[in-house]
Amino acid sequence: MRGQSAHALLTPAMRDVISRMVRAGRPAFHTLTATQARAAYEAGAGVLEIPKPALARVEDFSIPARDGHALPARLYAPSAGKLPVLLYFHGGGFTIGSIASHDILCRQLSHLAGCAVVSVDYRLAPEHKFPTAAHDAWDALQWLAAHAAEKHPDGSRLAVGGDSAGGTLAAMCAVLARDAGLPLALQLLFYPGCSAHQDTESHRKFARGFVLEEREINWFFSCYVRGPADREDWRFAPLNTPDVDGVAPAWVGLAECDPLVDEGVMYADKLRAAGVPVDLEIYRGVTHEFIKMGRIIPEARQAHQDAARALQQAFDTRS
Repeated sequence: MRGQSAHALLTPAMRDVISRMVRAGRPAFHTLTATQARAAYEAGAGVLEIPKPALARVEDFSIPARDGHALPARLYAPSAGKLPVLLYFHGGGFTIGSIASHDILCRQLSHLAGCAVVSVDYRLAPEHKFPTAAHDAWDALQWLAAHAAEKHPDGSRLAVGGDSAGGTLAAMCAVLARDAGLPLALQLLFYPGCSAHQDTESHRKFARGFVLEEREINWFFSCYVRGPADREDWRFAPLNTPDVDGVAPAWVGLAECDPLVDEGVMYADKLRAAGVPVDLEIYRGVTHEFIKMGRIIPEARQAHQDAARALQQAFDTRS
């Protein structure tokens, strides 16, 4: 009954997308191996996306992690020269997703904001359990701050961002950057995972039939965490961060019909209570993953514009 009543909140376009997904009959991620789930996600990643924005510069390179692993990365830039840069971490429950699956989103943010974007393929579970993704994300940010000039972006004007699990990593990086004295202009968080346990009202209300389902979340986290203690670690659950005083200003974009919406609001409130400037947008009638559905969902295109405006304001690059 919860799910039926909650479906009334969906926009007609979002309801149509979900109906199409049901009719397609694709197997749920939790019924697949991680390798199969990644392939399935990649295959569907661009189906509902906007046309690919053309950019002056797109370049693949690698970033060294602390153990010597070369993290694949991709630089997007709308022009040559020293541009401020957003370090972006893709979503996918720490288990699926890639630079390729989030290519169009990163292109669009670069195009609209007029900044460089660096997207990173941090290592995925279950092959790489917590805290490998957290280490990779922080290593990438430290490297970019020190070596951005090698790729021409301006490493002195940095932001971090991500969606879902990538938003968790971006929020974590903002805390570590504060502790390291590394200034960030913004943390850009699309429906970030923030809680140690999936026990909020929105997790109950949107557990089935809203793109990201409870059983998928459980599967993702069972792949990622080594045991119960990892869930309590603030690098997994930013709401457990002892204090967030002095972290970078935040732009937080949430989907109303998303299991993660309540914890996103809670994290925004935690930041505000610590005196951190927060711009919180809740996009009504849409679900998790909506920002990658811009061909069908107008709220996705609006979120792209809003996020780009937040980046321009943070970097002070408004024309």
